[in-house]
Amino acid sequence: MGIFDRLKQGLRKTQNLPRSDIRDLFRDGHILDDQQLQQLEGRLLKTDMGVVATTAVIDQLREEHGGRTVDVEAIFETVKNTLKQQLASLTGESLDHTTNETNDPLAPLNLANDGLSVILVAGVNGVGKTTTIAKLAHLLIASGRSLVLVAGDTFRAAAVEQLTMWSQRLGCEIVTGEPRSDPASVAYSGCERAIESGVDCLVVDTAGRLQTDRNLMQELEKIHRVIANKIPGAPHESLLVLDATTGQNGISQARNFTEIVDCTGIVLAKLDGTARGGIVVPIRQQLGLPVKYVGVGEAIEDLEVFDANAFVEAMFANN
Repeated sequence: MGIFDRLKQGLRKTQNLPRSDIRDLFRDGHILDDQQLQQLEGRLLKTDMGVVATTAVIDQLREEHGGRTVDVEAIFETVKNTLKQQLASLTGESLDHTTNETNDPLAPLNLANDGLSVILVAGVNGVGKTTTIAKLAHLLIASGRSLVLVAGDTFRAAAVEQLTMWSQRLGCEIVTGEPRSDPASVAYSGCERAIESGVDCLVVDTAGRLQTDRNLMQELEKIHRVIANKIPGAPHESLLVLDATTGQNGISQARNFTEIVDCTGIVLAKLDGTARGGIVVPIRQQLGLPVKYVGVGEAIEDLEVFDANAFVEAMFANN
């Protein structure tokens, strides 16, 4: 199954909204009025694509069809085309090409030109962070990169065990610490080990934390500072893992984590269930953070480069 098919499956909740809502709200031969447009506006906002894209759709509908006899199919085409243009614009891509024309799975990553590259991975509890790290490690190894993992979630034994299991399956080294030890010290040990072994990449897990927990966020800031002091220019990537089902809370998470560790991009996990994937739009529009990868399944291979073209096409496939 290719990226388009996987995205189409993952976005099935979002993609079903426009046509079903238009059929619910509009009838051929009726006059399109502001009350109907307001109802559609409310339903489009539920897709989590935000005010900017939704407003553009409503404005376009009002301009083209307001006060006129309804043609449901024509209205649907206007909604679809306007949303596609808005989504493509706000994700920084044209509908005429993909984000990764070279088909290089590492293309979204800012890796060091020479020497060790450090990737810091953060996120709140339960977003699928540890699994995402395993998928990212698999992607790096499959692309010929050697790496060391750091199990920085020292307060949750299950997270260390899970990441250790993945390191064994992937055949890469992992640095761990004593339970409840200082995560920053584990990150420091990981940096030392990666330098000593001469690997290409160091991927650092961090404890899942609520973005509103000041103490834990300060701990995360310390991890970032320790890495930066040990390795000049590091971390080269600070990736935030977001659960695609989170909705508008994802914006708060992205904003708070970016303030602490200067996030460079998003990995949108769990885009294989009832996700409302439109959240990528306001995150990009408000914070300028690109979505670099999407998790489209539970298998180790189910991490795909985010492709704005495939994303917007999948939202309206079979509609």
